[in-house]
Amino acid sequence: MIKNSAGKKTTTRKSATKTSAKKPNPIDAHVGSRVRLRRMVLGMSQEKLGNLLGLTFQQVQKYEKGTNRIGASRLYKLSEVLDVPVSFFYEELPGSEKNTTAAGFSEPTTETSIVEFMNSREGVELNRAFVKITDPKIRRHIIDLVRSLAS
Repeated sequence: MIKNSAGKKTTTRKSATKTSAKKPNPIDAHVGSRVRLRRMVLGMSQEKLGNLLGLTFQQVQKYEKGTNRIGASRLYKLSEVLDVPVSFFYEELPGSEKNTTAAGFSEPTTETSIVEFMNSREGVELNRAFVKITDPKIRRHIIDLVRSLAS
């Protein structure tokens, strides 16, 4: 307690310390990344998805980043709008039995890096463009080119 200029006793409060921004729960981030992947595969904007769900595009962004959790009813509605089963959002979940060793530790695999690439904007765009190439010889040349650039 201290006295103010009027002579009355007052209490002082410690200034609130800044808390570091909380990181999204890894499962929420994974589910959000799967929403983003499916939306991008369909060529749908965040704004359009938001409109179909009765949300703003900012809310869709928060779901996709994992900063906001997606409730069960909303996840079900997303599965309908994006035309996938609810289980789609949990596929390739980090730390699931399929992705762990006998000792229970996560082991990075080539498959994991492929899934991560497929979840990226570049992965979706590259695959979308590649599928449009109908000539098998041109496809083979592109694969050979990418392999030579990678080494």
